[in-house]
Amino acid sequence: MPAHLSARLCSLALSLFLIAFALPAFAGPFEDAVAKFANDDFSDTEEAIGAVASSGNALAFPIISALQDGRLMADPDSKKVYVTGADGKSIDAATGQPVASVPDSASAVRLNNRLRRSVDAALGSLTLQSPDLSTRLQAAQSVFKSHEEAALEAVEAALAKEGNRSVKTALGEARAAILLFKSDATEVEKLEAVATLKARGDQEALALLTGMGDQPASVSKAAASAIGSIQNSLAVWSMVQNAWYGLSLGSVLLLAAIGLAITFGVMGVINMAHGEMVMIGAYTTFVVQEVIRTRYPGLFDYSLLIAVPLAFLVAGAIGVLIERSIIRFLYGRPLETLLATWGLSLVLQQAVRTMFGPTNREVGNPSWMSGAFELGQITITYNRLWILCFTLAVFAILLAMLRYTALGLEMRAVTQNRRMAASMGIATSRVDALTFGLGSGIAGIAGVALSQIDNVSPNLGQSYIIDSFMVVVFGGVGNLWGTLVGAFTLGIANKFLEPVAGAVLGKIAILVLIILFIQKRPRGLFALKGRAVEA
Repeated sequence: MPAHLSARLCSLALSLFLIAFALPAFAGPFEDAVAKFANDDFSDTEEAIGAVASSGNALAFPIISALQDGRLMADPDSKKVYVTGADGKSIDAATGQPVASVPDSASAVRLNNRLRRSVDAALGSLTLQSPDLSTRLQAAQSVFKSHEEAALEAVEAALAKEGNRSVKTALGEARAAILLFKSDATEVEKLEAVATLKARGDQEALALLTGMGDQPASVSKAAASAIGSIQNSLAVWSMVQNAWYGLSLGSVLLLAAIGLAITFGVMGVINMAHGEMVMIGAYTTFVVQEVIRTRYPGLFDYSLLIAVPLAFLVAGAIGVLIERSIIRFLYGRPLETLLATWGLSLVLQQAVRTMFGPTNREVGNPSWMSGAFELGQITITYNRLWILCFTLAVFAILLAMLRYTALGLEMRAVTQNRRMAASMGIATSRVDALTFGLGSGIAGIAGVALSQIDNVSPNLGQSYIIDSFMVVVFGGVGNLWGTLVGAFTLGIANKFLEPVAGAVLGKIAILVLIILFIQKRPRGLFALKGRAVEA
């Protein structure tokens, strides 16, 4: 064999040896880090998370996401790691190449609470420079909650490039949270971190400041001052939150009571079936949504707008029927009307149970009534906000109807002096029927609103009938402005008493206060003026 040919064969053999045996020994740091996931050791897993997150490899985010979701599989025999997708397909975590199947010996990489925080921090750092604004904001918030030191470099890099004010603020808060617990952070850095968290001023900032541990004297003093300031601020915001809850409850009470104020004020009828008109409105909403779901699903976001006039018509028609068939024979006998309408309420409840069953019915929230937003340190849900706006709109329309329409003029005349109104040619029986129908119709649209925040069941109306009567009596019988003030006053008072006395004792206290108030002002906050009333 020629010498040069022999030399070439030796070189080829040496190359094959290097490819087969030497190259795996020179696997890159990313591949080495991924392989540590297969060691089934929490310390190795933590090192792997940090190395993969800081590698800059395109596979880093899918690997950490899979680890968080329990989709990162490791084979202890072959030391291979796999990412399984939601579609059932899998890839090799180190190379990104698809694999036919994951070995049976592979199992999900285990996590503990510390590792979960590390995963959150890693995911946050991986998405801090995402082109999507909301993704960057969520990433910054995730890093703030985990405050892992490993994310500090990524946070500072993202902070230097960020142009959006809200994201930049969130990144600054995330950096402060990390520096607060960083053992080698300077005293100046820690003081700046305390000031940043004090400016944030929420429960999460308070929790971080109270969990700092041993710190230099100046930092501890600044933290104590910040804790006191945040606690005072949160106390004020808690009062604001309770006031919002009170307004929300007051809007619900106003919706439920406004129809009762009309019938009680004009007709003097103690209508114990008023709550069932609310229930009928809620079930009308349920029927409308069922029809839309099965036949016209694209109209679901408009279901409440369709249900409002239908609920008014259905409940109003039933109200007119009740007045013509029962109530008109019992005028002047309040005890009999109370008993008759109470019995009627039981009949209506049983009728609904027979038609729809005794269980709760699902009424969905349209997209524009779903979710919530933050205002300062309080949370406002869209459904409650829309109900408040809807209630005030109904109130304004009703006031305009009473003031500017012929029916409104006749209703006010009958309210002030029924006999004089009759002598002037007003058909009081017709006014009574229309008034009862109007009050019932308003109760029906109250049911549409209540279906968004309460269970739709045959007992829905019973939850509001007593509170409705309290609102009407407290505000002044027949006075809509009194009903408005009474509803919001009782709603706010109830929400401020609940944290102190509890839900049940709070309601009892409200009832006692109303009884004492009525002893002093029997006609309520705003008494109607008129000869018949004052007689």
